[in-house]
Order: sequence, then C-alpha cells, then structure tokens
Amino acid sequence: MTTLTLVHLYPQHMNIYGDTGNVIVLRQRLLWRGLGVEVVPVSVGDQLPAQADIILGGGGQDAAQGEIGIDFVSRRATLQSMADDGVVMLAICGTYQLLGHEFLTFTGDHIKGAGVLDVMTVGSQQRIIGNNSIETSFAGRLVGYENHSGLTTLGAGAEPLGRTAKGRGNNGTDCSEGAVYRNVFGTYLHGPVLAKSPQFADELLRRALQRRGDSAALSALDDTLELRAAEVALRRPR
Repeated sequence: MTTLTLVHLYPQHMNIYGDTGNVIVLRQRLLWRGLGVEVVPVSVGDQLPAQADIILGGGGQDAAQGEIGIDFVSRRATLQSMADDGVVMLAICGTYQLLGHEFLTFTGDHIKGAGVLDVMTVGSQQRIIGNNSIETSFAGRLVGYENHSGLTTLGAGAEPLGRTAKGRGNNGTDCSEGAVYRNVFGTYLHGPVLAKSPQFADELLRRALQRRGDSAALSALDDTLELRAAEVALRRPR
C-alpha cells in the first residue's frame, strides 16, 4: 500500500481562514480509500522531509510572513529542486506570495520569497474580499474565500491557476487567479479551498501517487456535502 507524506509548512504561523483544513481534507480522502498517509508539520528550523509527496502552506498576517521569511528563503534550493522533481505543492495566500520572488508590503518592507513561482506581489490599500470561484482547465470549478491586500502579477514562467471575474483573484484587474508551475499551485482561495473543491483535492492526490509510480484510479467518494457547501458559499454576497 502506498503511503503519502503530507508536509504542513509553518502550522503555527500560516493557518488563517481555515487553511489547515486542506491538510485534513487530503488526509481524510486518503484514509477513506484505505490509503496510507503521514502528516509532518515543519516549523522554523525544522528539516524538510526528503520523502515529501505533498507540501501544503496556508495564509498568515504580513507580520507572520516577515517572521518566517528568512527561514523560508533558506529552503529555496530544496523547494526548487522538489518542484522541478514534480513534488505536489499547494500554497495559499501568504505562502503563495512567499513562493514568489518578493512581497513588497504597503509599508515598504521587502519580504524575499523562494522564487519557485514566477510571481511578484505588491501590497496596496485595496483589499479583495469575498467568496470566489475560478474555472480551471484540469479540475473544473474551484470555490473558496479570498481576503488579501497583496496584488500579484505573473511572469512568463507561471500560468494562472484559473480565471475569475474582474475585481477578484490575483490583482483585481486581469481576471487571473493563482499560479501554476508543474505540480506547484498557488492561490488566494481560503476556506479551506479543498473542502469545497473535492475534484481539486483528488487531482493533487492523483499527481502525488503518479509521481510515486502508482497510476491506479482513485475510488469514487460521495462528494454531495462538499459540492453543496460550494453552492451555499457562492450564493452568499461578497
């Protein structure tokens, strides 16, 4: 039986708006299928497991990003090597920004990133808030909650995760949301996004299993409640 290792980055710092739920969702969807799973929390100074199959990081306040920024950048070579090797990563909001080249805060602080994703983020007085959905080419509709003042633009080395309505997403102007490089996914969708986007959760699991050489199809699960939650979220006003 294949056992996947889920690495949870900075659980004490980067965990707002339910992002820890993404770890819970992936773990449970593996257990429901009788597959093995190990969750490894990684905090400042901890070693990143070489056997990581999926790396997950959530959002945090700008101050929290500053606290862990140096530690995060110190992992740059390791994270880049893992990304190039096809390790699956899901980075939400603050961790998404830290996977980019730099986050320039509204107060003028420069928070260096790991540069795994070809994106740049600039803080602003504009805040993008509310339930949001995006359309992706590989996992259909994703639903989550965005709340960020950082405005992100993509370079030539990144593709948007999906498309959304104007006034939402990465920067509110170009209708892009998130960024993708190989099996690395960045997004501003909190909520947690995987709880209301089960097809995306399974896509992450499929990619991780395929990288391990396990190409067997995932058994179907009853996602009625998850999809109902997505519909309820989208009916709520922003």
